[in-house]
Amino acid sequence: MKYIRFLTLFFTVLTIGGCITQFIPETDEDQDLLVVEGLITDQQEVNTIKLSRSLPLGLKNTAKPVKGAIVTIIDDSGISYTLTEKVTGTYVTDPAKFRGVVGKKYRLKVFLNNKSIYNYTYESLPMELRPVPPIDSVYYEKVVLRKQENNFSAIDGCQIYVETHDPSSVTKFYRWDFNETWEFRLPFSKPVNNRCWISQNSTIINVKSTAILAEDKIKRYPLHFIANETDRLKLRYSILVNQYSVTEDEFEYWQKLQNITEEVGSLYDITPAAVPSNVYCVDNPAEKVLGYFSVSSKSSKRIFIKDYFAGVINLYTDCVSDTLYGNQPIPGLNSSVWILENYEAPNYNPPYKVLTATRGCADCTTRGVITEPAFWRESK
Repeated sequence: MKYIRFLTLFFTVLTIGGCITQFIPETDEDQDLLVVEGLITDQQEVNTIKLSRSLPLGLKNTAKPVKGAIVTIIDDSGISYTLTEKVTGTYVTDPAKFRGVVGKKYRLKVFLNNKSIYNYTYESLPMELRPVPPIDSVYYEKVVLRKQENNFSAIDGCQIYVETHDPSSVTKFYRWDFNETWEFRLPFSKPVNNRCWISQNSTIINVKSTAILAEDKIKRYPLHFIANETDRLKLRYSILVNQYSVTEDEFEYWQKLQNITEEVGSLYDITPAAVPSNVYCVDNPAEKVLGYFSVSSKSSKRIFIKDYFAGVINLYTDCVSDTLYGNQPIPGLNSSVWILENYEAPNYNPPYKVLTATRGCADCTTRGVITEPAFWRESK
């Protein structure tokens, strides 16, 4: 009887384990909608408009950029500026020829000239370039994630905050993004390149409203948290925070998108059609358009962090793959195998080399760049 119960349980578990499939919910949402992502500011910088097509549910990390479109920005006096397609689906302005002006309204116009689809024209609502106050401060606080107790070592994290206020009390709706840069070094003496920098743009949504507050002031807004599972805090880290002023409608757009991404994460990797856009199809008003055309002035502030944080992960503990004694040639050197350490005669007899089969352990350019950022040098 015990044997029969065991077999029943075994085959039940086996059947359940073998029937796990990806769940993709049914939806009547269109799968090939135009997605518009764009922002123009009052800074002397490149402004970018990205055009793509939405993906069916269940597909991830597969971009469908829209190429060959005619993308134009038109201000409220009728002056237009045509963007250049830098890479497929990415359209940019020339900073020497275009710069947003506070108080003016701008409209995005997109003409899709593609024989495989309708040659539709899309336009955004007129968007005013609103002023934004300066950022008061960006600062960090060390967070103890685990105290050192018994056989457990301490672990620290880093919480970054931003503060701002508008004395005129007209902004009320804020959005932030950021670019983070950090230096890292390989813990070996003989790598091809062992000192590099990584820069990444933020991928999380940060918005805040002061509309219901007595003052247009934001204190201790938790912008970004850095855990110990990254080497960002190992040597030196910098974050450049950008602040924007948005309308109430745009604030609601970002807030809805934020709520959805917090609930489902990156499961679908699409912009849900339930979040309204400010872009519409001129030729077919019933067609849904995803994304948002943003217009705002911009204020920025950068800080550097060079502090000790306990428990920062070591990403190079599994680098060593072999030890070679003597001075014989190394097959595949710098193509399939790399030298981490070289212990030479007469100090070492016999001499030997520590090798790795992982390029990233011997060449930091697999993750970053060897060129030190200009602001890195200027801050010293």
